Amino acid sequence: MSVNKQKGNMYPWLTHTWNIIKGKCPHECSYCYMRKYPQPELHFDDREMTTKLGSDNFIFVGSSCDAFAEAIPDRWIDQMLSCCRLYPNNKYLFQSKNPMRFALWLDLFPPLTLLGTTIESNFNLLGCSKTPIVFERYQAMAQIDKPKMISIEPIMDFDLETIVNWMQEIQPEFISIGADSSNNNLPEPSPDKIRALIEALQDITEVKVKDNLTRLMKEKVI
Repeated sequence: MSVNKQKGNMYPWLTHTWNIIKGKCPHECSYCYMRKYPQPELHFDDREMTTKLGSDNFIFVGSSCDAFAEAIPDRWIDQMLSCCRLYPNNKYLFQSKNPMRFALWLDLFPPLTLLGTTIESNFNLLGCSKTPIVFERYQAMAQIDKPKMISIEPIMDFDLETIVNWMQEIQPEFISIGADSSNNNLPEPSPDKIRALIEALQDITEVKVKDNLTRLMKEKVI
């Protein structure tokens, strides 16, 4: 099997995606793009163990199902990471809405690893998903001493001072900001509030603005 070329609007800076843990994501986020596709039950795809991950790629591991959700068995994660370590010249993104679990494998990630989480808002997103609350995600990421990134997507209404303070503590290499690409009726911030957030975050780190944010801004942001 071969690794998949990156496509779509996820992260244009990646080259490939790879999923060895597949099926219905336990987090069941109401806005997830994967929900529009029929999904089998959660499973570990042994066939992917033979995938040649290549060299000098930037691979999002677990792009279709959160590989660090609590329901994922430890042995699946062990096997997934062992496959990645066979190809140490690649850079890997591991992104999870359960980043507290990263701590159990910090010494087992491949050398060129970027760890990420989603923080859509600093408010509790009741009814949106079965993920840990965003405050717990922020705390976990602030304690990790490895290269990190944050995704604020789909961006929802927020308290500016709080979320900026969180990012100052996390110190990510960059922050990616995007909007809901479907009609999920989320509580979205105003253009002025988004603009203020971007300006504040640019004083902390690089900000990557996704094209889908144009819908909320009514103009090209950057």
